Amino acid sequence: LMAPLTLALQAVIIGCAFVVGIWFCELTSRNLGVHDHGGIVWDEFVGYWLAMLFAPPGWIWLLIGFVLFRVFDIVKPWPIRVLDKKVHGGFGIMIDDIIAGLFAGLCLLVLGHWLV
Repeated sequence: LMAPLTLALQAVIIGCAFVVGIWFCELTSRNLGVHDHGGIVWDEFVGYWLAMLFAPPGWIWLLIGFVLFRVFDIVKPWPIRVLDKKVHGGFGIMIDDIIAGLFAGLCLLVLGHWLV
């Protein structure tokens, strides 16, 4: 959906979604009484969206990016695990998925360079 937009505009939109997500996730987790409740998926959405900034064109890259993002989000390698445990509130809910998205995006850059 964002392909016709410039990379800079896409980054601004994702940055805005991140900022809104901090507020949204904080409010929702407070209302639910659970930090990072499984029903809060805004953070995953924005993290995956960030990873897709680095994806070459094509549906297969959307799938590869999704798998990579989910692997980093589930396995939580350093520093994702540290951030997930030590940073709280809306920012804490968002930041681990942003870093997972960056890791997935870097993998997409490398894979895209080798395979495309």
